[in-house]
Amino acid sequence: MPIDLDLLLQAYANGIFPMSDARDDPDTFWIEPEYRAILPLKGFRLSKSLAKTIRQGRFTVTADTAFAEVIATCAESQDDRRDTWINPDIEESFCQLHAQGRAHSVECWFDGRLVGGLYGLAMGRAFFGESMFSRETDASKVALAWLVARLKIGGFELLDCQFMTDHLASLGAIEITQGAYLKLLESALTRPVQPSSGLASSLDGVAGSAGVAWGVLDGALSVGAGASSSDGFSSIGVSSPGKLILQLLTQTS
Repeated sequence: MPIDLDLLLQAYANGIFPMSDARDDPDTFWIEPEYRAILPLKGFRLSKSLAKTIRQGRFTVTADTAFAEVIATCAESQDDRRDTWINPDIEESFCQLHAQGRAHSVECWFDGRLVGGLYGLAMGRAFFGESMFSRETDASKVALAWLVARLKIGGFELLDCQFMTDHLASLGAIEITQGAYLKLLESALTRPVQPSSGLASSLDGVAGSAGVAWGVLDGALSVGAGASSSDGFSSIGVSSPGKLILQLLTQTS
């Protein structure tokens, strides 16, 4: 049966998260690793090739439009892993959190197909990244880049990646002790959410009216998409969604 949501949220607030040994394993365990992987939002490693892919708009990127499909795909076995840690109980619990507006997904589409994405949980200024997948080259990297941009403009300060992988390390993730992680987590959960200054301050009140920090980027994209044809995204200083993302990723304040 699904995990009690109050218990699940309390666990994340204390640096603990659920995992299972296999997709079909009915047992769920609580994990508190000795070392934790995080991705500093100012330390995202944007390669020239990834920047080019984002700038060219190779993928259509959305958020919270296919959460159930994203988590189900993350739970599937792949060539590089026979089993995953997402059992049906974890999957159902996160779908319930998504219905409450707490869990979110980022999706990458190509020719109408879902080819990459990620999902996680947002609490305070912290985002707990759970899993990602890719069915096309760079799709998961693009999804993560859009996530980092979304978190930066939304005023988040902690992106938890749980365990270090070569893939995450190549994108700027670092490994810290659980004790250091808990200090960062406490700060992220106790400080009030405040959308980032800089680009957000030039969006004619979009950041302040978005309500939820997760949605600030949606407001920025709406400003660009809703502008007249003569203005386009130039109303916010960029010419396309991809260039807006790149501006956010390279913004230092």
